[in-house]
Amino acid sequence: MSEPTSSKIPVQKIPVTVLTGYLGAGKTTLLNRILSENHGKKYAVIVNEFGEIGIDNDLIIGADEEVFEMNNGCVCCTVRGDLVRILEGLMKRKGKFDAIIVETTGLADPAPVAQTFFVDEDVQKNARLDAVVTVADAKWLSDRLKDAPEAKNQIAFADVIVLNKTDLVSTAELAEVEARIRGINPYAKLHRTERCKVALSDVLERGAFDLDRILEIEPEFLEAGDDHHHHDHDHHHHHDHGHGHGLKHYHDEDMQSLSLSTDKPLDPARFMPWLQGLVASEGQKILRSKGILSFSDDDERYVFQGVHMMLEGDHQRPWKNGEPRLSRLVFIGRELPEAMIREGFERCIVTQ
Repeated sequence: MSEPTSSKIPVQKIPVTVLTGYLGAGKTTLLNRILSENHGKKYAVIVNEFGEIGIDNDLIIGADEEVFEMNNGCVCCTVRGDLVRILEGLMKRKGKFDAIIVETTGLADPAPVAQTFFVDEDVQKNARLDAVVTVADAKWLSDRLKDAPEAKNQIAFADVIVLNKTDLVSTAELAEVEARIRGINPYAKLHRTERCKVALSDVLERGAFDLDRILEIEPEFLEAGDDHHHHDHDHHHHHDHGHGHGLKHYHDEDMQSLSLSTDKPLDPARFMPWLQGLVASEGQKILRSKGILSFSDDDERYVFQGVHMMLEGDHQRPWKNGEPRLSRLVFIGRELPEAMIREGFERCIVTQ
């Protein structure tokens, strides 16, 4: 006899990766690998301009106006119109996909694409934003960060950064470009690559909601105020605006990241209205927000992520035995009202 389904069990939503990166950084190389390699998965790749990609015609087995089927089982389609319409079309196709990859144009701000997964109800029911992946060019990124605000947005927005063409720079140049990236976004997982040779599993289906990955990069989350870092490039307590740190001249003036944590439970009746109020009032400044939360009288981890004013959140899974019930939040944005955010967060902590 079948068990009654619990309302908590989510529909298996298709993970969606938003792939961004400045012109020439190597997104095409990565997309061609996804569409041609024998990885045994079915990916749907949505590209802005099919022509630009120059996919090898020998790999295409069937094509209608917008959708090209590849001989490795993947599908490629072009956004000529509305992303939502294409996504809904893909969801209806027989043989569901393991994941969907949406490529943004090299000049685009990834925010509107990411927001699609918070806004449209049909899309939200069937798909979830898995991660924003930014391909960056090790040789030219520093210049782009000076002259192209889009490049900076793409770095700030990323959950995963593929730092490509590392073979074209010296060790010192590579260290410098990584320091600049960390000045903007200390939390993204960073992969150094040549010709985008990165394991697809490092880029796709990352479950960026699983913020446990942040802990690999930011030991402060575990040992607040403790300065024992594993690597030099981890010296980035950006909440102290770089005072006394060797890399302070890389602190990016207009981008900041802010992390909050507590090992005491949060009061959901206070926290939810506070978070919603915060993104409603300051959302223009907040590029990304994400968190894992431990609420009082709740045995499940609550996770949320946001893009500007939009938030989505849900219970993820029960806390495991012996797992520290920490709440951790991250905000990345411009001119964040740090003191106000910290005070508001403190008021949500259950104190007794």
